[in-house]
Amino acid sequence: MIYLKNLIDKDNIMYSLNLNIDEALYNQAREISLIEKKSISQIIRESLSHYINSNKSLKNSSPILENDDEKEILSILENDNFTSSDDFKKKFNL
Repeated sequence: MIYLKNLIDKDNIMYSLNLNIDEALYNQAREISLIEKKSISQIIRESLSHYINSNKSLKNSSPILENDDEKEILSILENDNFTSSDDFKKKFNL
């Protein structure tokens, strides 16, 4: 599950992202973070940026969602009442 939250930065909007990684990868990232005096978030931003910039097929592709679609989906997620999986199972006899 990915959780996004807007953060205000001096120059642009930043998004907070929950990320699940295994313990070994986390420990490696933490070690590099200490050595390079960078946050793990900064290392991930730089790595993701490098990945996207080096992948030509991603650079030339159109966005998966248009801005209006993204806003609509985020609004639905924020405002709608969702049925729990238990209620869904009961309703459909699963």
